[in-house]
Amino acid sequence: MKKLLLIRHAKAGSHDMKDFDRPLTNKGLEDAVYMAAQLKKAELVPEYIVTSPSLRTKTTANIIAEVLDVKTPFDNKHVYDANTHDLLKTINHLPDEYSFIALVGHNPGISQVLYELTGEMRDMSPADAALIGFDFDDWEMVHTDTGKIAWYGSPKGR
Repeated sequence: MKKLLLIRHAKAGSHDMKDFDRPLTNKGLEDAVYMAAQLKKAELVPEYIVTSPSLRTKTTANIIAEVLDVKTPFDNKHVYDANTHDLLKTINHLPDEYSFIALVGHNPGISQVLYELTGEMRDMSPADAALIGFDFDDWEMVHTDTGKIAWYGSPKGR
């Protein structure tokens, strides 16, 4: 059985710079640490983390990896500015030796792929995380409506 943890990067700063280089705000840093702690508390520790190479997603992924004591996240350029099709293709090519993988990305793609995989419409806010379970052992079998949300977390209202 495969498990995919979709994570939207935490709150990013100024739009006055190149989008790729936008850092997390102080609130974004706090939210990323909070969500990492929530994942740890729920014992949701992925074996592998894939992230967009943008500064805000890498920072979010690195915070989560550090708190959960997971290997350094793997950058995947196809996650940056990805649509549903791009993200599904990325998911289908994840390494099968890992049963539990986290994917840190951007909206609207992260919210759209969550809907595509589960049929549940949620607008993932910054630092939100959704765990999806699949009833098979190959990432290439992941496609429309094959997953179920098993856990959802958000720093909102903490």
